[in-house]
Amino acid sequence: MRAANRVASLLLATVLLLGGAAVAVQALLLTVHRPTPLDTTGWFDALSGTRWGDPAVRNVAGGALLLGLALLVAQLRRWTPVRLRTDDRDGWYLHRRCVERRLADAVSAVPGVRRARVRVRRRGGQWRPRVRATGDPAARAEIEFAVHQELHRLTAPRPARIDVRLLPRRRPA
Repeated sequence: MRAANRVASLLLATVLLLGGAAVAVQALLLTVHRPTPLDTTGWFDALSGTRWGDPAVRNVAGGALLLGLALLVAQLRRWTPVRLRTDDRDGWYLHRRCVERRLADAVSAVPGVRRARVRVRRRGGQWRPRVRATGDPAARAEIEFAVHQELHRLTAPRPARIDVRLLPRRRPA
């Protein structure tokens, strides 16, 4: 969403810059009593004759309100971080997807685990790994140990807890 936000911000900035420059040039030419490139009489007549109750005005105002609310929600939503800070003191970061792949590989290496998927979320300075794996439910302690070992290798902050969800293997019919 960062790319979409940047493109939307760039378009909005360009429109505001061009509109502001046009208004400034128009005002300057009107003050020195020179002919202006834009005919303001048509605009003035159209805008002064338009009432709030007109359907076109309400539709445009409603659309602008919905667009503004959508942009506000997009900016206020907490996005999944791309980078995760390893330690507050050293200033190093790791890519979240790379950490997730390494943790999933470590979990998949545990005997009795067939498939593993790991998602890492950040809460403050803590990482919260969530493991979903298919395999033997008795391997939960080994999975947690493998995740702790891999996080230690990555010099990650020690997580408060690791959420492990083990699904039993499906047996063929």
